[in-house]
Amino acid sequence: MARIAGIDIPRNKRGVIALTYVYGIGHSRSADILSKAAVSEDKRVQDWSDEEITKIREIISEIRVEGELRSEVQMNIKRLMDIGCQRGIRHRLGLPLRGQRTKNNSRTRKGKRKTVANKKK
Repeated sequence: MARIAGIDIPRNKRGVIALTYVYGIGHSRSADILSKAAVSEDKRVQDWSDEEITKIREIISEIRVEGELRSEVQMNIKRLMDIGCQRGIRHRLGLPLRGQRTKNNSRTRKGKRKTVANKKK
């Protein structure tokens, strides 16, 4: 296995797919990285040479990925919560942030249903 940015990249996958296992690298960014390193996108990770791996590592070291990116995202969320803006309040309450309706959907954010019993007559 090739280790890039502290992540074990799967050996049997194509390079463009394998790089997406690193947090902060999507499909298009991984294609850009491989083109800068002059590595074919269809080439599998197990077929990469040591020089190609070092080129890819150097390019990724310039990009903010993994722990540094995760901490930056968490700091941004914490800042929103501290200043008490709408998005920060929604984060605090565990509700969707971007204007979605919550009457019927948004189970991912709200969690499992909490049934409330009706009042008996």
